[in-house]
Amino acid sequence: MDERMLDLKSRSFQNFEEAAESILHMMSKIVAMNTLFIAKNDNNTNRIVKAVNLKESLVNEGEELPFKETFCKLSVDHGREILVIEDINEFEQSQSLQVTADLGGGSFIGIPIYYENGDNYGTICGLDTSNVTFSPQQIEIFETMSSILTYVLELDKANQHIHTLTAPLVPITRGVAILPIIGDISAKRAESIIQIALAKSQDYDLDYLIVDLSGVTQINATVSGALLKLVKILEIIGVKPILTGFQPHMAMSALQVHADLKDIAIESNLERALHRIGFVLSRE
Repeated sequence: MDERMLDLKSRSFQNFEEAAESILHMMSKIVAMNTLFIAKNDNNTNRIVKAVNLKESLVNEGEELPFKETFCKLSVDHGREILVIEDINEFEQSQSLQVTADLGGGSFIGIPIYYENGDNYGTICGLDTSNVTFSPQQIEIFETMSSILTYVLELDKANQHIHTLTAPLVPITRGVAILPIIGDISAKRAESIIQIALAKSQDYDLDYLIVDLSGVTQINATVSGALLKLVKILEIIGVKPILTGFQPHMAMSALQVHADLKDIAIESNLERALHRIGFVLSRE
């Protein structure tokens, strides 16, 4: 196996776009083409997600074109098989495209990227203003990377789903909701929790958000920093945060990382938090 492939396998990625960027840079060392890119489409717009240009800047990240006017659409229409166009001026489907006129000539290679359920995400492509004769190895690399990106897409989607499940915001009555947080909290997950809390607080028009920490395994600088940030953001949008579930060892850890929680409403459990805002739990 190529040592560059081994290097790719040994790396860890935080999300799909990070993996996509690394894959393109690795491929640029093997595939003799000026431009390699990954595009995402919604059947209307084609957006460049990641791009590597060696000499000429043919496409750039963030650029968008109508999907019907792109080589990417030709690739998707071609099906799951790789589309190889060694001369875009001579290929019938690409001759009339404005992008062909803009380039003046050259070559294109592309293959779709799919989710596991069969829906199309977009394409991974190569582009050059010179005519390129593609070797079996180059074609195999594109096919392999398309499969790898499908796998990464599913991991990314599953990871996002897990983050949402481990911080579900649960409305309990008008203006009041609970956000139970479970497990370890990384910096990325902390940002995800903050975004969920912010969005749902506005969706539910909350007055109070009870953040339950009884399922958090440890508190460190990342956790305390996230809590402080969440509290400040909630207060800015008019939501009163109340923290519950602080265990003794977590309180000690909070002191050790110098977490300034003195101005934050903290109760030992959910019942006390609800009582604080005027609710009383009673048995029949």
